[in-house]
Amino acid sequence: MDSYTGLAALYDIFMDNIPYDEWYDYLRSLLAEYNVNKGIVLDLGCGTGNMTELLAAGGYDMIGIDNSDEMLSIAMEKAYAKELDILYLLQDMREFELYGTVAAVVSICDSLNYITKTDDLVKVFSLVNNYLDPDGIFIFDMTTSKKYENITDDVIAENREEGSFIWENTYFEAERINRYDMTIFERLDNGLYKRHQETHIQRVYTLDEIKSALDLAGLKFEACYKAFTRHTPDDDCERIYVIARESVNHNETKKRR
Repeated sequence: MDSYTGLAALYDIFMDNIPYDEWYDYLRSLLAEYNVNKGIVLDLGCGTGNMTELLAAGGYDMIGIDNSDEMLSIAMEKAYAKELDILYLLQDMREFELYGTVAAVVSICDSLNYITKTDDLVKVFSLVNNYLDPDGIFIFDMTTSKKYENITDDVIAENREEGSFIWENTYFEAERINRYDMTIFERLDNGLYKRHQETHIQRVYTLDEIKSALDLAGLKFEACYKAFTRHTPDDDCERIYVIARESVNHNETKKRR
């Protein structure tokens, strides 16, 4: 069952507890630290465009890529309503294509945890390197095993006026694979409910594995922080931010504007 199909219509409602403004401030501060204060920025795995919109409002020329048609449709509707000039592309991040290079690539909200094979992670990183400007910056977050260990075998349910969901979570520690099965009830205009079922699979990568994949892709590792800080991740850290820099890959032709 495809992810982010039935969930798309209710995603922003169920995620209204996420402090996107605070996340934006942190991400913007990281971009500024590496002198990315303007230019084209790619949001990889942009979903319904919440962070893409904030970055666009902050002065960046934004491109958003996602492989969910349903999520992108909502993102485009929101951008149109707010008169934001954002280019949204329906693409798989393992195969994405751009017309030229960008100043930075960002990817948040666990998007890269959905890449469950190391070879595919290297593919994503290689494409990022290929489309970054010289010395361009790549900033992404990843959920750690600590978070999944804390919620394994949990069942979470939430009911809203617009709909409800049941979330059953299982973490397979040996494989470092997290699976959550969602049953979603979307309230229709006639008062009836439409039932959706989705399965989401995510993988945990160690920092050493991330560094190795970056190196294979030709990217230079710069830093890793405990999310929303400048501190080194500790054993209780549930989310990390990784920063890498573009490095010319002599085995590929860089695509330039």
